[in-house]
Amino acid sequence: MVMPRILQQIVIHKYLSKLVLKLAIKIRIQYLRIVIKILVKMNIYSKLIAFVFALAIISCGDGKKEKKEEKFQYEQEAAAPAKAASEQKSQNDVLITANDMMKFSTKEIRVKSGEKVTITLKHTGKLDVKVMGHNLVILKKGADLIAFATAAVEAADNEYIPEGTDDVLAHTELIGGGETTTIEFEAPEPGTYDFLCSFPGHFAAMQGKFIVE
Repeated sequence: MVMPRILQQIVIHKYLSKLVLKLAIKIRIQYLRIVIKILVKMNIYSKLIAFVFALAIISCGDGKKEKKEEKFQYEQEAAAPAKAASEQKSQNDVLITANDMMKFSTKEIRVKSGEKVTITLKHTGKLDVKVMGHNLVILKKGADLIAFATAAVEAADNEYIPEGTDDVLAHTELIGGGETTTIEFEAPEPGTYDFLCSFPGHFAAMQGKFIVE
């Protein structure tokens, strides 16, 4: 017996709803159900099914990638002590990565006072600079991080560095996914300084301490 079309739609809808709920929990997409409901109302079932399964593939792929990255990072950290001193970068030569999840690879940078500092910022994500741009801004002692970040929002034409500010010790250019930038400057007097990404909305998750010894 051929199942009536309306009954087929109900069965498909219930099945997809359960699948979507599982995916929403797994990959943390809060508004996935809203998108699905819109597609269902439009009766675009072929696109809906493709959309759901694409998310399933992405979710599984990201999980495997994260495990591999965690394992690789652990192996690097475990192997670090065994490296010869001549093979390691100097304390003042720093590499920091930033990703599409708004995270720096470190929350602490340590350098020696009075020596040249080289900081390389690498954006390991894929999103465009206008969507997920990153920079690294080191503030002078006493600078108000929140006030600076608030003012930076209005400085889009200057890569989110407020015009005329006297709060910046050094900063990289703003970069997008797959890009790398490097800055060089002399380490200031010993002390603890703040650093952050000044792209709108990023400073809350992307900040740390620049410690000069």
